[in-house]
Amino acid sequence: MSDPTSDPVTDPNQKSAPSNFIRQIIDKDLAAGLNDGRVHTRFPPEPNGYLHIGHAKSICLNFGIARDYPGGKCNLRFDDTNPHKENEEFVESIKADVRWLGFDWQDRLYFASDYFEKLYGFAVELIEKGLAYVCDLSAEETREYRGTLKAPGRDSPYRNRSVAENRDLFKRMRAGEFEDGAKVLRARIDMASPNINMRDPTLYRIRHGVVHHQTGAEWCIYPMYDFTHPLSDALEGITHSICTLEFEDHRPFYDWVVAHCSAPYVPRQYEFARLNLQFAVMSKRKLTQLVAEGQVAGWDDPRMPTIAGLRRRGYTPAAIREFCDRIGVSKADNTVEMGMLEACIREDLDRNAPRAMAVMHPLKVVIENYPEDQEEELEASNHPKDPEMGKRKIRFTRELYIDKEDFREQAPNKYKRLVSGGEVRLRNAYVIKAERVIKDNDGEIVELRCSYDPATLGANPEGRKVKGVIHWVSAKYGVRAEVRLYDRLFKHPNPDGDRSVSSFLEHLNPDSLLVLTDSVVESSLAEAKPEQRFQFEREGYFCVDAKDSSPERLVFNRTVTLRDSWAKLEKQLG
Repeated sequence: MSDPTSDPVTDPNQKSAPSNFIRQIIDKDLAAGLNDGRVHTRFPPEPNGYLHIGHAKSICLNFGIARDYPGGKCNLRFDDTNPHKENEEFVESIKADVRWLGFDWQDRLYFASDYFEKLYGFAVELIEKGLAYVCDLSAEETREYRGTLKAPGRDSPYRNRSVAENRDLFKRMRAGEFEDGAKVLRARIDMASPNINMRDPTLYRIRHGVVHHQTGAEWCIYPMYDFTHPLSDALEGITHSICTLEFEDHRPFYDWVVAHCSAPYVPRQYEFARLNLQFAVMSKRKLTQLVAEGQVAGWDDPRMPTIAGLRRRGYTPAAIREFCDRIGVSKADNTVEMGMLEACIREDLDRNAPRAMAVMHPLKVVIENYPEDQEEELEASNHPKDPEMGKRKIRFTRELYIDKEDFREQAPNKYKRLVSGGEVRLRNAYVIKAERVIKDNDGEIVELRCSYDPATLGANPEGRKVKGVIHWVSAKYGVRAEVRLYDRLFKHPNPDGDRSVSSFLEHLNPDSLLVLTDSVVESSLAEAKPEQRFQFEREGYFCVDAKDSSPERLVFNRTVTLRDSWAKLEKQLG
């Protein structure tokens, strides 16, 4: 196990986060000389699923504090006390997510299971002090005895067992003599406490037949999170234990555990509001349900709010960090608009994504007055606002593809694309005119016959004004690709909170994924690498799918549209 006091986490390339009430607490502690001037945080995920955007907020908060304070440290600690829901896949995915977001725990990687022997010793210590007892009540009976928010609880009939009997029974629990659920170890505090969390909470339960991903079959009793968490903090010398707001009522028990066990350090817990995001669910149980029922294609489905899903969709670490900075840290629960997250990636990619042309719904164009044996190599800027991104070569040929949406036989005056008898400019190329329309037996347009003006390469036509500009791809050199048009997974802003439906699944968006299997992209994208991001001009921001794309069959995922189309829709709906 690594040393919790090793070198600090720092990253000079990352900016400091905005101040918040947590940082103000730390500033006061430092000014008062508390904690020997140390700042030491931790990020303690449960390895029972993939991390989501809400966890990203906690990661940025905890690791960001370590980064911004001199000598600051942040541990990555897995709360692996519930092994029947945990596995190594989740452990590795969490490590990958934290690294991808730009943070490094260095040599401070821990598991709560690292402390199982010490935690057992602390439990025995509480028994010796008369502060813990073995209880035989069933789970249902325990709930009945606990009482309610308005009524006090009742003492368990096993509450007054002797220290010797409790010590013996707990030892036999560890030895595996009792079945699951037959006995638990409980703290002996106050069954009349107004805080239900202080009414003799469970410290240990029995779990047979589970192979723990770190300790194997060594243990058949496992500590509860509320017992493990404060003692792990104490063992690691954590100065500021930062949790989400639902743990505020658990803080008295946190302090009780630290006060009554001979832990080497006394940490303090602080709470902040968790992230609630519109058009998404954050419950790990519901995310697991989506995966288990096949509503999505795994934890890294680009429609999921998981960090792995956002990464596969094309989000950048910088955009997620920026989002976490913008939403801030407070103690007041609130819901953040999905549009804010989308704005962060849209702004990032607008600055940093090279431009390319892709035709989603190809319509063949034959330029009849362009020589059949002629080709041209044209130049196109990779970014209109960043000359340092350079230029790329695109091939212009007699036969092209434009998008079906960019042609109408008849159209109103405001239509600034190609119409029969009208002209339009091809991006980075010539002005063309639609001369004839070719249809199939069903009356569907299958091809356009056009002419081009050879004097309009980089120049406006003489004596007339052409307003529209459309994108195109050479039919000869274009590369076939699959394009996945992802949208929001839910069509309701609060799918988990709408009580008018029986299940949040009723709010799934049937249009959250549209797969185009016959799109064509420009030849410069043939060598595009997994996760490489582009702006497809006039279409949106896309990235190369990290799992399914190959040189033989490119797959692009839409990250976000060029504009917030949902904002307009929500305004129309009132």
